Amino acid sequence: MSNAKKFGTAPVFFTAISTILGAILFLRFGFAVGTLGFWGVILIILLGHLVTIPTALAISELATNKRVQGGGEYFIISRSFGLNIGSTIGITLFLSQAISVAFYVIAFTESFEFLFNWVASRFDFELPRQVISIPVMAILAVLILKKGATLGVKMLYFVVAILFISLTFFFLGKTGYVPDSGTGLSNLEFRNSGDFFMVFAIVFPAFTGMTAGVGLSGDLKKPSRSIPLGTTLATLSGMIVYFFVVYKLAISASPEDMVENQLVMANIAIAGVAIIPLGLAASTASSAIGSILVAPRTLQALARDYSFPSRKLNIWLSRDKNGDPANATWVTAVIAFAFVIMGDVNAVAEIISMFFMVTYGAICLISFLNHFGASPSYRPSFRSKWYLSMIGFVVAVWVMFKINSAYALSAFVVMIVLYQYITHKNKDRKGFQAIFANTLFQLNRQLHVYVQKQQKNTSSQEWRPSALSISQDTFERFDLVKLLNWISYKYGFGTYLHLIQGYYSKTTHQQAEEEIQKIKNLFADIENHVFIDSLISPSYTSAIAQAIQLPGISGMENNMVILDFDKDSGKNLNNVIDNLALIRSGCFDVCILASTNRPFVPGKGIHVWIRSGDYDNANLMILMSFIILGHPDWRKSSINIFNICDEKDIDSTKEALEKMVVEGRLPIHAKNINIIPRRDDVSSKTIINEHSANAALTIIGFRHETLKNKKSDLFMGYDELGTVLFVNSHDQKEIS
Repeated sequence: MSNAKKFGTAPVFFTAISTILGAILFLRFGFAVGTLGFWGVILIILLGHLVTIPTALAISELATNKRVQGGGEYFIISRSFGLNIGSTIGITLFLSQAISVAFYVIAFTESFEFLFNWVASRFDFELPRQVISIPVMAILAVLILKKGATLGVKMLYFVVAILFISLTFFFLGKTGYVPDSGTGLSNLEFRNSGDFFMVFAIVFPAFTGMTAGVGLSGDLKKPSRSIPLGTTLATLSGMIVYFFVVYKLAISASPEDMVENQLVMANIAIAGVAIIPLGLAASTASSAIGSILVAPRTLQALARDYSFPSRKLNIWLSRDKNGDPANATWVTAVIAFAFVIMGDVNAVAEIISMFFMVTYGAICLISFLNHFGASPSYRPSFRSKWYLSMIGFVVAVWVMFKINSAYALSAFVVMIVLYQYITHKNKDRKGFQAIFANTLFQLNRQLHVYVQKQQKNTSSQEWRPSALSISQDTFERFDLVKLLNWISYKYGFGTYLHLIQGYYSKTTHQQAEEEIQKIKNLFADIENHVFIDSLISPSYTSAIAQAIQLPGISGMENNMVILDFDKDSGKNLNNVIDNLALIRSGCFDVCILASTNRPFVPGKGIHVWIRSGDYDNANLMILMSFIILGHPDWRKSSINIFNICDEKDIDSTKEALEKMVVEGRLPIHAKNINIIPRRDDVSSKTIINEHSANAALTIIGFRHETLKNKKSDLFMGYDELGTVLFVNSHDQKEIS
């Protein structure tokens, strides 16, 4: 169990500022100014801070909304995006932090350049950098393991003091160099613009220290105060110091000296031969201390969330010793040692920067989504602006690809593979967090409102089905849901309402929840595109009256109602007929599905029957057959059109249908257009039964005027057919 939290704002600030004013500042800023000139490096600083400032503000905002526990950035990401995505980013973030320890230790050895030069000149021998870096790494690891974060923070105060003294001596130093163009800002240059992103890639690791202090979140007395104040202050302070350092370099040394001498600052500072290596040692040591404090806490937080496949490993990594993550520190030290022994992490540094950029982009995205999602529970006492967070996210992703497209793609591929593995191992941690749901809710609402505002009287050319279905026989007949799914797969929208007949009460509400869950379970293994809900109503008629007034799920109004009955027994047919006038009063297209127990074989095709007087329905029937055929269930199927007409009209009818198919670009072959002459002694039902007995689905039109006379007989008598869809179009659709 951890001790009481003991740190305030200062450790957050000093951990961040010591990393910001670290190795890159001392070793690479001279090269950057020498290559690009003053204004080129200023542009790099501004571009880098287009990522870091929005990230600092986003972290400050998130930290003041909920308590940030151990793990810092990982905790924020995992509690916003879910544990699986959080673990994916968290593992790569930990590796970046652990390897950063090695990076700073190796950079620390550059402060002993005088020693390496002396050995080379005196003994003609190149002394390996590991002679310094390995003992330093060992001392650092032992101190942190033995004394923990308390000693690390005390050391931070000491090394940061040396760092600021060395920078002060640098600013006070003078040289005899005077730029040819003068020393005014307007006279300073921007050179070699083609090398801009190459230099940006070298300098960018300087900006990654901005969130270093966030990893101490689990050891802070008040994270909601210390993280925003410490992080923002360090980021802004670092940026200001960068500006002054770049200006001092530009007016104090020639471009050639800055490019060739990585410790050119030593030639400028007062007592620079001693003070700049000392400052470099202090900055790199403090950065290494900050990283070795933060990385184990990220790893420990990952283990406490059971991010790794072995339960024993998670428990072992989670253990504390006097409030410090002892075992996680061991692992961090081992990884750092491995890279210190390699001696050169430059090849790794770019991809590590990629993972830092992913982290910063993720934090900015979380802030943006929280603004957009507008959850009532999101009430930070410190607020950034949504557009700043969006800028931070976009720039982070853009810069990744500008630095190194191959490394950026590699980083994303590694994270996708890691995410798939973590998801496979943690199947119980499915689904997105509330941040995604809130975003989708807001997006859905705004799209609905937009569509409603923009909606005009659409022409028949723009028609597509937005279908509504109501049934209380869901568990007896599934064909209605299947039909809606076919319609909704590609071209249309479908809402299925499971009717529970009765009055609304606690009992019926509970029944509705249970039955909806059963329906969802029935279709769990099917790619379902239908919105399924329940409706409690005292009668079938009142349910229809309620349902047809509901808004469409797509944002467009519902324009079609599909009801069903059992073709074998006639169950529910009279209910359907009794309510057709009510539905037609709302100007809906009406479809009635006659379900049967006959096996359904989609490969046997869809038959569309057009009869005299059916021309208002004809185009809708053909369009419905085309829409249904778009579902994968029907991929090996075809549409056959049958037209019953007078013998004298056979040629003209066939020509008209073929023209419509060609001009409408419908997937119907000319040989599948069948014209059947009308016979006075044979009913159309007999002809349909004869020709479509083997069809998977038969579509037949009906007219409201005929229904008034024939009632249920209009839909009965198709005993030889399988499933039948009866169609009544409110108005004639146009096939263009």
